[in-house]
Amino acid sequence: MKRSKRLKPVVQVAESREQQAARALGAAQARLAQARQQLAELQRYRDDYRQGFQQAGATGMGAARLADYQQFLHKLGQAIEQQTQQVAQATREAEAKRALWFASRGKVRMLDTVVARYQAIEEQQASRQEQREQDERAQRGGRPETL
Repeated sequence: MKRSKRLKPVVQVAESREQQAARALGAAQARLAQARQQLAELQRYRDDYRQGFQQAGATGMGAARLADYQQFLHKLGQAIEQQTQQVAQATREAEAKRALWFASRGKVRMLDTVVARYQAIEEQQASRQEQREQDERAQRGGRPETL
């Protein structure tokens, strides 16, 4: 069996792993995008709430209401901090998945190069064999072989 044919299962496994890595990268990027979106929503909500707090403060408010606003803003700040940490974690995960995908993609490309090289060698050998056979037929003068 030709070397290029023997490598076919290896190439298929490498391609399968690359596809798995690509799917994992896609999922990680989706989680990152979702985490970023949630962070942006929390920040917008905090900004809107602050604006409402400032407007309410301009018209005057009681101490209890002021404490409620401040307490809620503090909780929003904590939620934003937690979400920021989740974005950072999702970013690290996406970068790690990208590195794995890139490595698996490199392996597939390397194997493709090796298979192509083997195929070129095999084609050269087949061409040489064909040329030898033609040369032998030409030397015999096109006469059929006798046993």
